[in-house]
Amino acid sequence: MRARVLAAATVAVLLITGTPAPADAAPSAPASPALVPCPKLPTPKVTRPPRPVPPAAVPAQQAVGGEALATAGLVVPPAAPAPPPVTASSWLVADLDSGAVLGGCGPHEYATPASVQKLLLAATMLPKLDPKQVATATRPDLDIEPGSSAVGLLVGGRYPVQTLWLGLLLQSGNDAANMLARLGAGSAQAGVREMNAEARRLGAWQTHAVTPSGLDGPGQFTSAYDLALIARVCFADPTFRRYALTERTQIPAQPALKKPGFQIQNENPLIHNYPGALGGKTGFTNLARHTYVGAAERNGRRLVVTLLGAERRPVRAWEQGARLLDWGFSLPRDASVGRLVEPGEVTAEGLPASAPPAAVGAPAGGASSDGPEWLGGAVVGGGAALVGLVAAVLALRRRRRPRGRRRA
Repeated sequence: MRARVLAAATVAVLLITGTPAPADAAPSAPASPALVPCPKLPTPKVTRPPRPVPPAAVPAQQAVGGEALATAGLVVPPAAPAPPPVTASSWLVADLDSGAVLGGCGPHEYATPASVQKLLLAATMLPKLDPKQVATATRPDLDIEPGSSAVGLLVGGRYPVQTLWLGLLLQSGNDAANMLARLGAGSAQAGVREMNAEARRLGAWQTHAVTPSGLDGPGQFTSAYDLALIARVCFADPTFRRYALTERTQIPAQPALKKPGFQIQNENPLIHNYPGALGGKTGFTNLARHTYVGAAERNGRRLVVTLLGAERRPVRAWEQGARLLDWGFSLPRDASVGRLVEPGEVTAEGLPASAPPAAVGAPAGGASSDGPEWLGGAVVGGGAALVGLVAAVLALRRRRRPRGRRRA
C-alpha cells in the first residue's frame, strides 16, 4: 500500500511541478514552478483605497478546471502566440459552448468585482421572475451609495420586471439590482444569499457576494475563472442575450407621480464596435478599478473574456477585452489549458461532488481521452495521504493578493 501511495505521490509531483520526484523524496519538498508574468501595458498612477485582505486560499479550489489554472501568472496553450498586453490584474478567455479555457492570467486570484457581479444576480434571478410582472419600487430599493450608477427609479413608481433587467444591464442600475433581488427572494439581503448559493452551485467557490449590485462591501470577492462560469450560464439564456444586445430602451412615465418617461442606452461599447458581439457587462469602483465581461461569436464559435482590476488608460477595459477575444479566436478550436466545470460538479474543497472524501479523480463528467485535466486526474486512488500531498504542493505556489473603491 505504501508503495502505491508513494508512486501516486510521484505522479502528483510530476503533474504539478513538471519535475520527477525521487522514490524516497519527502512529500513536503517539491520544487515550485517558475511564475510566468503576464504581458502588461504601462498603467497610470491612481489613488486606490487599501487593498482588501482576501480569504485564505484553498489550494484545490485554485486548481478547479485544471491544475494549470492554479497560477498567479500567465497560462496559455503550448505554442500559442503571446496574448496582447493588458492592464488587468487577472483575466480569462473561454469557449462558451465547449467550456474550454483558452488562456488566462491569475485565473483563480481573488479580486473585487464591481458591477460585473450583476451577472451573478441575473444568473440567479432571471429564471425566477416573470418579465411581464409589474412591481412598485420601495425606498429601500433606492438605498444606494450616493453618486453610484442608477436607472432613476422612483419610490412608488411601477415598473415591468423586463424594464428592471434592461436598467440593470444597460445602465448598470444599482437601484434596479436591489429591486430585482427583493422581487426574487423577498429582500435584497435574501437575494444576496441566493446569489451566493448559485455561485456555489456553479462551482464559483471564490465568489462571495455582499451586495446584489457589486457596490463594494467587506468580504466581497470573485475571480476571473468564476466570472466565466457565471457568464456561461447567463449567455445560455436567450432572454439574457436579448437584453445584453439591446441598444436603448424607454423607462416608462409615472403618471401617478407626475414624472415623464426617459430613455437609457447600453453602456457596453463592445456591442457597437465589435463584429459578432453578444454583449456583456462593465464595472467600476475605486476599489475594484475597471472590471469587464464581454462575449462574441465568430465563425460559429462563441468566446467570453473576463477582466478584473484594469485601468482605462492607455486602453479602456472593453478594448482590452476585445483584443483578448481576437487572440482567443486566433487559436485552434482544440486549444485549451483547462475547462469550465459544470454546475454541481465540484465541492468547496475542489473535489468532484460525486467522489468519496478521500478520493481524488476525474470530474463527474469523466476525464478526457487525452488524459488528466483536473488536479492531475490520473491520480485516481492514493487515499487521504495523497490529498494532503496535492494540497501541500499547490500551497507552495506563488499567489498575489488582489488589487484593490466606487460606481459599480
